Amino acid sequence: MGIKSWAGVAALALGALGIASAAQAGTQPYDINVVLPLTGPVAFLGKAEQIALERMQTQLQGANGIGGRSVHFVFHDDQSSPQTAVQLASQLVVSHPAVVLGSAVVALCNAMSPLMSHGPVMYCFSPGIHPRSGGYVFSSSIATRDLLAAQLRYFLAKGWTRVAVINSTDASGEDVRHNLSALLPLPEFNRIDIVAKASFNPTDVSASAQIERIKASKPQALIAWSTGSAIGTVFKGLADAGLNIPVATTDGNMTYAQMKQYASFLPNQLLIPSPEWLPGAPSNAPQGQVVAKARLFGSFREAGMKPDAAATFAWDPALLVVKALRKLGPTATAEQVRAYLASQKEIYGVNGRYDFKVFPQRGLGDKNVYITEWDAAAGTWKPVSAPGGKPLS
Repeated sequence: MGIKSWAGVAALALGALGIASAAQAGTQPYDINVVLPLTGPVAFLGKAEQIALERMQTQLQGANGIGGRSVHFVFHDDQSSPQTAVQLASQLVVSHPAVVLGSAVVALCNAMSPLMSHGPVMYCFSPGIHPRSGGYVFSSSIATRDLLAAQLRYFLAKGWTRVAVINSTDASGEDVRHNLSALLPLPEFNRIDIVAKASFNPTDVSASAQIERIKASKPQALIAWSTGSAIGTVFKGLADAGLNIPVATTDGNMTYAQMKQYASFLPNQLLIPSPEWLPGAPSNAPQGQVVAKARLFGSFREAGMKPDAAATFAWDPALLVVKALRKLGPTATAEQVRAYLASQKEIYGVNGRYDFKVFPQRGLGDKNVYITEWDAAAGTWKPVSAPGGKPLS
């Protein structure tokens, strides 16, 4: 065979290899990096969110993925440590991904977010951060201020105006203090009298002294704002002190695992302001939200599980960024994803209709909030208010 013939064969072979490589590249999974506390004090949240993303991943295979590529969530354990979260985020930013998901709580997200000022899009799973409008950082679920506003409306409608507050001294606890300071002077809430304030270190094994001071102030209701083992410390202290009043806490504690772990000393009336993920809330949900909920509950049902609030913190953000990447294609840049999300005003998730024009970086507001109460007999939460906090009875 002559040189030209060999050259032709070689060209054909190289062409075939090129086609094969391209085809192989087209079938490679689309990786989305996720930073989560899979160990450490807030691992209860991180692990629940990991499970939610793993369930979603089963629905995002092949043609159901991004540009024909299956979605693969790549998990990185920040160990519940802001320092580790920063190290992981620094490593990820170098590779210029369009999106990074996580982490799970305020301190971890606040540590990571400065690294994302020019991208990638970072979708934090905590509702307790407050990203700059128009930036690359987004926050899951409903802002602490809006959760509290609905809860305070519920208190007022019930005639509970003497309210005490106890919070942990970490970023989540300080967030509630800041937002209460902003809400209470408003005419809508000026009948609320904060009769006692207390704080405790989240590593403390007891908050009995603080709770005895609260009990002495004779409150009608209590806001207890912390997550994980720290809220268990508060619940145990309330039971030991015999302080039997309605207790409101963050939806960061709206997990079946915690309700089971603290069952022997949960408050008799445990209230949690929540977005709309619960079945039947709202009763007139738009079709897009009905479909989103069916996918969430159906996916968990297939695995013999049921989702809780922790699952939704991860589910909707992942759903939203996947929608963006499907629309823009797998080569989309961080700026394109940011701009796409910022432009959306009618995109549905399990928590309602997202409108990023009205609620930048978040998409949801206080009209998406229901007050729920833990029903120990039913083993789940039941809505006890209309949207915004007006009691059902």
